[in-house]
Amino acid sequence: MTVRQPDSAPGLEPERGFVLSVLAPGADEERELGEIGELARTAGVEPVATLVQHRPRPDPRTFVGKGKLEELKVAFSAARADSLLVDHELSPAQQRRLEDALQTRVVDRTQLILDIFAQHAHSAEGKLQVELAQLQYNLPRMRGMWQHLERLGAGRMDGGVGTRGPGETQLETDRRLARRRIGILRRRLHQLGRRRQTRRAERVRTETPTVALAGYTNAGKSTLLNALTGAGVSVNDRLFETLDPTTRAFEEGGRRYLVTDTVGFIRRLPHELVEGFAATLEETLDADLVLHVVDGSMGDDELDEMTAAVNDVLAEIGADRLPVELVVNKIDAVDPLGRRRLGNRFPNALQISALTGEGLDELRARIAERFAERFELVRMLVPYEDGAKLAELYALGPPIDERIDGPDGVFIRARLPRREIRRFAPYLVAEAADSAAATEAVPARTDPPAEPTRASR
Repeated sequence: MTVRQPDSAPGLEPERGFVLSVLAPGADEERELGEIGELARTAGVEPVATLVQHRPRPDPRTFVGKGKLEELKVAFSAARADSLLVDHELSPAQQRRLEDALQTRVVDRTQLILDIFAQHAHSAEGKLQVELAQLQYNLPRMRGMWQHLERLGAGRMDGGVGTRGPGETQLETDRRLARRRIGILRRRLHQLGRRRQTRRAERVRTETPTVALAGYTNAGKSTLLNALTGAGVSVNDRLFETLDPTTRAFEEGGRRYLVTDTVGFIRRLPHELVEGFAATLEETLDADLVLHVVDGSMGDDELDEMTAAVNDVLAEIGADRLPVELVVNKIDAVDPLGRRRLGNRFPNALQISALTGEGLDELRARIAERFAERFELVRMLVPYEDGAKLAELYALGPPIDERIDGPDGVFIRARLPRREIRRFAPYLVAEAADSAAATEAVPARTDPPAEPTRASR
């Protein structure tokens, strides 16, 4: 067991947390417990002591063995902790027995992550998703203020004199209200999801390539989004800083690309969060390409675990079918030998630094290369009387490489989505006509007029 005093901080003292964990025999305690410490500090709790039991699996009743539970009581009291933080997901029975034994609040890994999510949710949708996940987590654990009546057998007609009352009835009422609220939240999230589908449909119509950033929490995804697109999203160095999906655009070779940053992943991500944040994670499902961002400054074992955790969540939400490009970030913190080792481990991955900008030009070029076959360079001559067709072309959003207003109409050279070529087939011209149109043309401009003017006619 390790005990430490929290760092002094101005103002309010942080809550003191006692960390409890069950690890497999031979597991590295420092590495395994590092993450729960980061989670606790992100939630505003300072870990002051740690107790670990090595055993193949937790005790189904009290999480730790009987002897370890007695040791925990003494150590918890000596540490003067305010709460017990358990680095596992507890069953309702395990949580209740630990609370009864220590007479304190017991917070398991899922509850701790939910608390962090509640702090960081800013959008209306994010708050609804957090509330849904919390309700789903708390529903089987509801007993609260009716606990004393529940133990008396309250609400039972055969409980005897003095034991009949509203206790269990009220508990069932609370559960029914919680289930009703869950239904309301799901309907609201569904409505918000339909609005997002409308925006996605617009992206599909214009064939705008969409790239989703996926990765372990704190791998630098938001910093990468800012570096690629100038989004200006928050990049504080703490876990789960980004919850709400953010989509921004950048241009490469005259083509527009959308990049979406979503919630970071973590080992043993609670199922309630995966279900509650399904709408947000759908942004990854609807992407054309997933950039799996990994932290190159991590040790080999940690890097393997984090990469596997992200792959597991991608598979759980069905995103493992999408093309994935691995990107090794934070390369500025890696020495030359480490870079060579990373190059050997991930031979096809780009090494970048979103912080310094190293490797970002190569990343943009690779993204553009991924979608090069989606578009075809075409040459068109649109008569002035068919100005509406020209408006349709600009509405599609393809990059206009060249526009020349000539005597017979508007000459356009653009990269058109392949599936739209048939739609504009009557206006396509060959290279010879291209040269002729350019010879007779007036100076080019790239901004679309609202409508052909009489003078140009």
